[in-house]
Amino acid sequence: MNVRLLSSALLMAVVAAGAAPRVAGQAGQTAPPPRTVTITVNDPVGEKMNYSLSQIIAKPGERLKVRIVSIAQTPKIVMAHNWVLLKLGSNAKAFSDAAANHRDKDFIPPALAGQILAQLPLAGPGDKFEVTFTVPKVPGTYPYLCTFAGHYVAGMAGNLIVK
Repeated sequence: MNVRLLSSALLMAVVAAGAAPRVAGQAGQTAPPPRTVTITVNDPVGEKMNYSLSQIIAKPGERLKVRIVSIAQTPKIVMAHNWVLLKLGSNAKAFSDAAANHRDKDFIPPALAGQILAQLPLAGPGDKFEVTFTVPKVPGTYPYLCTFAGHYVAGMAGNLIVK
């Protein structure tokens, strides 16, 4: 039998069996797990509200899992906290002002929903939520905030810094 013919037959058999060698970046290769960032939220101290982290530093294109944990005691109907990450250049105060009029939409203004990169729902006492997303590839400062009425102006905001 011809060596070239035998090599071709062997190659076809390997490919048909699905045993073709994998090249880095090929489909099926597992990506590293996302980096987890946990943010706790609580009842206000005086008039001040905040996240446990007011800044997250990430690399462009990095996978992040942001987890919010509520250690608050106030009932959710009275006070809840979410986490909303906005696109670069978004005006967090304008977003917050518009959100205050949308309790029926969990304080997310439908007209501005296109500015959201990632978000977590409103969390009440004992709630834990998480979202996994890819950090934007464009370096810059991306604002995040709690959109529950009055929380942004009370200090519940931060920034995702991509560098």
